[in-house]
Amino acid sequence: MAYEKNWLRTYTLKAGKAGSKGFEIGNTKSADQTVLHISFSIEKSDAESANTAKVQIWNLSDKNLKILEEKDCVVELKAGYRNNRTLLLAGNVTSAITTSDNADRMTELEVVDGRVALRDTNIKISLNGVVGSKTVYGMIASKMGLSIKFADGLVFKKMPNGYSFVGKGRTALKKMAVCCGHNWSIQNGVIQVTEKGKPVSTQGYLLSHETGLISIPKRITISKSSKKKKEQTGYEVQYF
Repeated sequence: MAYEKNWLRTYTLKAGKAGSKGFEIGNTKSADQTVLHISFSIEKSDAESANTAKVQIWNLSDKNLKILEEKDCVVELKAGYRNNRTLLLAGNVTSAITTSDNADRMTELEVVDGRVALRDTNIKISLNGVVGSKTVYGMIASKMGLSIKFADGLVFKKMPNGYSFVGKGRTALKKMAVCCGHNWSIQNGVIQVTEKGKPVSTQGYLLSHETGLISIPKRITISKSSKKKKEQTGYEVQYF
């Protein structure tokens, strides 16, 4: 039956300051349990700027509200159908505002992916001899407190005269990417390094009526203002 797998929406949301006890709401026990109502909107791209999201939660307890209001509170959101849930968002809360919504109260969170790592991390690296750029990438990620994932087939340059850097971690990433001709971004707390214009993985996802495709894909073309830049052609799709 079409959409059989895309029925009974479920979610889990964890929140708390790193290293301290937080809370978890949603379908923590079963897919059909009664849960707090939430709504969310997430923007993702492969740009070096951080991904952002808005999450709305209705009728949180006072105790959990205080946790969300702590500085640099971390939020992790998984959502899907039945017990098949995917990690959609992991980031730091930058704003938590609670307002009345008729007889209920609604808390709106603004979340930034990798905010603390991008904002706070100052690093110092000094290496002698021949140094591989992949090694440097790993050291930068480690000092930023993030894991790192490389796309298949990347070419990593070697630096024959060593490597030295002092400054922001994001600046080190940017310089290393320019040196090697790579792109980097942070996705759900993981640094992804790719070739320009290519994904981190070649794995494809089949979108069809049976897997949740809604309506028909619409072909779109984005024109560029500069003659040197080519038009971008793609598709706009909606799916569960």
